[in-house]
Amino acid sequence: MALKDTFCSSPWIHAKITHNGQFQYCRWQVEKNPKLELSSNIHKIEPIEFFRGTMSLVRQQMLNGNNINECQECYQSDQYNKISGRQRQLLKVGVTVSDFEKTLLSSPIRSELEYSQNNNGETNYMPIDWQVDLGNYCNGSCVYCTPEYSSSLASEFKKLGFIKEVPKKAWTEYPELVDKFINTLKQTKHLAYVHFLGGETLITPAFKKILQALIDNQLSTQISIGFTTNLTVWNQEIVDMLTHFKEVNLGMSVECFHPVNDYVRYPSLIEDVTTITKKWITIGKELGWLMQFRITPTNLTILHITSLYDFAYQNQIAVESCNFLNEPTYMRVTVLPMDQREEALQKLKKWVYDHDQISEKIVNTRDPTYAQSQVVQDAKSYINYLENEPYETEKLPELVSYLKKLESSRNNSILNYLPEYENILRSAGY
Repeated sequence: MALKDTFCSSPWIHAKITHNGQFQYCRWQVEKNPKLELSSNIHKIEPIEFFRGTMSLVRQQMLNGNNINECQECYQSDQYNKISGRQRQLLKVGVTVSDFEKTLLSSPIRSELEYSQNNNGETNYMPIDWQVDLGNYCNGSCVYCTPEYSSSLASEFKKLGFIKEVPKKAWTEYPELVDKFINTLKQTKHLAYVHFLGGETLITPAFKKILQALIDNQLSTQISIGFTTNLTVWNQEIVDMLTHFKEVNLGMSVECFHPVNDYVRYPSLIEDVTTITKKWITIGKELGWLMQFRITPTNLTILHITSLYDFAYQNQIAVESCNFLNEPTYMRVTVLPMDQREEALQKLKKWVYDHDQISEKIVNTRDPTYAQSQVVQDAKSYINYLENEPYETEKLPELVSYLKKLESSRNNSILNYLPEYENILRSAGY
């Protein structure tokens, strides 16, 4: 790979803290790097110490043009013409892949890149862009989720014997660690963006505490706040607090506007989800917020994903599926046999044919001007993926086994939501 195919600005401007307090160098990081994990936890190290010191190895690799294992999801997105996290981060520093060499030379962080090149990957910067995983406090139990991100699912998994113990306390349950992180934000010059994930953000106490601290320290008018909600709860107090911030990026997590969403995002009800979605859209448009639907397409929802694209297109809301689902492997879209894959493909192709208006590739997926075109672009990426990614139908029995165990505690059946899948599921042991 050439440097333009591997380089990312993220390690100079961004960092992530996971649910257990582990620091990572990117919100899109898919594999853990043992060399970065040594003492890289907010329990043991200051955030800035991790960013400036521990992450030097990654910056060196980036500057050397290395193919980095932890970046594979971005490489895969680039392969299928899906806007990757890497492209989004490059855009933040004025770099485009299409004109890489020229824009890299003119980037405002060029001098810092040269400093890192000459100093073993070190930097004088502080992260101005954070992703904050607040923990797993959540009222939902999505079938593709994990106990680390859902306390409800953790309890269910322990009951079913999938896990022996529920995850340990999240870092946000330690007040002194939340204060440590808040102090880091207060010390960061030019802090630009903080994005929060759960669990469900609106019911996680630390979300409110951090927002209030940013407001109290007169930082709210300078920075943008992003968060994702599962569209099952409403918290007016939080909504009122968000109005204090320079900009709000609202992520609305839903898979499709079809009853199968109730099964996949158990125990939500699509009627309630739709009502709350419309409420968010109304207030978001009134206040000029940036809004996206955050989706995680699986083999259970890809057949009805156009219902989501329809809703998003009609309401001029962008759709952001940050990457192609890799884990759990049996939930991947590629597990579908040929007939079902072809059916999903034809529905997507017809939808794109009816709505296509893209004249050029959209990298800034949060620009509301291009919301409709961006929805079409996302749909095209799944067409490319379905047409080119190898089949993994051998994982169907594993999918069936998992769903049957879940259904034993939920008293539901996938066949009530996807009767068109009956033959393939029965053939795999359902």
